[in-house]
Amino acid sequence: MTVVQAALCFLMIQSIFKDIRVKADTVDVCASCHQNATCDDKTDGSGGKVCNCMYGFVGNGRTYCQDKDECQLGKICGDHTKCHNTYGSYYCTCLTGYSPSNHMNTFIPNDGTYCHDIDECGVQGVCGEGGLCHNTEGDFTCSCQTGYTVQDGSEPFNPNRDAAYCKVIDCGSPPSVLHAEQLSATITHYNSELQYSCREGFQRKGGQNSSVCGLDGEWHGPSLVCEAHCGPAPEVPHAEVAWDNSTAVIHRCVKGHYRHTGSDISICDITGNWQIATLHCKELKLTINDLVVINERCLRWNAENEGYREKYTVTFVGLRDFEQLFSDRRKKIFSSSALWPVLCLNLLPATNYSITITAESTRATSTVSANTSIPVPPTPEIKYSEVEASSPILKLRKSTNTLDSICMYQVFVIPVEGVMLFDCSSSVSPRFLAQQRCDRGYVTAQIQLGGLAAEINFTIGDQQLYGDFFNAPLENGKDYYVILRTVCQWGKSRTQSCVIWAKARGASYIMKISALVTVGSISAVGSVIVMGYWYSW
Repeated sequence: MTVVQAALCFLMIQSIFKDIRVKADTVDVCASCHQNATCDDKTDGSGGKVCNCMYGFVGNGRTYCQDKDECQLGKICGDHTKCHNTYGSYYCTCLTGYSPSNHMNTFIPNDGTYCHDIDECGVQGVCGEGGLCHNTEGDFTCSCQTGYTVQDGSEPFNPNRDAAYCKVIDCGSPPSVLHAEQLSATITHYNSELQYSCREGFQRKGGQNSSVCGLDGEWHGPSLVCEAHCGPAPEVPHAEVAWDNSTAVIHRCVKGHYRHTGSDISICDITGNWQIATLHCKELKLTINDLVVINERCLRWNAENEGYREKYTVTFVGLRDFEQLFSDRRKKIFSSSALWPVLCLNLLPATNYSITITAESTRATSTVSANTSIPVPPTPEIKYSEVEASSPILKLRKSTNTLDSICMYQVFVIPVEGVMLFDCSSSVSPRFLAQQRCDRGYVTAQIQLGGLAAEINFTIGDQQLYGDFFNAPLENGKDYYVILRTVCQWGKSRTQSCVIWAKARGASYIMKISALVTVGSISAVGSVIVMGYWYSW
């Protein structure tokens, strides 16, 4: 390339850059400013323009101008204030209990406005009736005036936050004075004063005759005494004063004596003399004799009380020698004026009781023993069945009984031979003996109820020993009744109940007999009478 060509090339490049610079200088900078910015002259004297974010916003002026939170700069509003940020600006308010000096709801601190304390006590009745207002910095409290007392809270209190309030002190109904009457009108507020005077027929014997309602809400006074002209109450032999209003006296017999005859009232008459009571108090000689137990549940004794109503304490303790952990200890209070009182107790069965009765007035005591009998035991739940087997299995559900420890089941096997009478109350328990026939029946098992499960299965003829009884196998081809007897025995006392459990047939002998139950029939093939009921088939 020649020198001329090179020069021409340089001039062309210089011209191109000049055009670019001229075009750049002609771009409209203000058109690119953010909506929250202003277009200002440059401060360098070049004559150019620049975008600046408006007051309350921060950013580059062109692509973004975001809100500035002035409230984050510290206490810009001053003391007792609250700052509120807005979009592009902020404003200030005063805290509760304070008011702005410009009397406006809001302010900006650069106008010289500040928050000063509000004197709430300037508002009449701010503490309510009887309340005294006390202004504090930014707040106020209340207390009660003399003659008022705080309710539902304590002092000091603020009625805007607390439920407390002042209530006038009221002493309530004025005090009554024996044999006196009130002279002044009844006003029950604090510092109210009432005057009293003795009634006709009585005279003042000293003391203050006025009553004043105090700060504690109580009446103070009067302390006068009005006395009848008759003087002290009269004495009655073996009696004491139960009630006295100086004009009438009620007497009662002292302990150890009882009212036998006469009036128990003494009256002071208009002459100033006592009309003395005619009460005659007789010495109490109450005893407890001939104490007996009737029908295993009721007590009867001879009180010898001459109609005096006595209060008795009855304690009874029951024990069972067959149940070491058992104990029945109870107490009963009983009052009666009968010469031969009767008291029935709910004594438990099969129990040895020691019963003691004590009279309150004389402390007379007597003790008696009682042995309660055994009730008829409950019948277990059985399902009657007719079976054909040499070893039939029978089922039952045991009935609940607190006397199980002295009770047992006896299983009777009775051959079917016409009509037979089975005596449930009999104490006989025949055993099966291999060397002789048991044509009239036998006990094939004896089982103690204590510890027995609620439901049991029992197999007739399993050739085992149950107690002292052998469970012999049934004879083939022969019919039997199976009777279940429940026996309870304690000492010499014995009770029992019976139920027909099943009818069994020997396995190798097959004979169809209709199951017919006819009360009173004598034409049945096989029958048995148990406890007065006649069962037949």
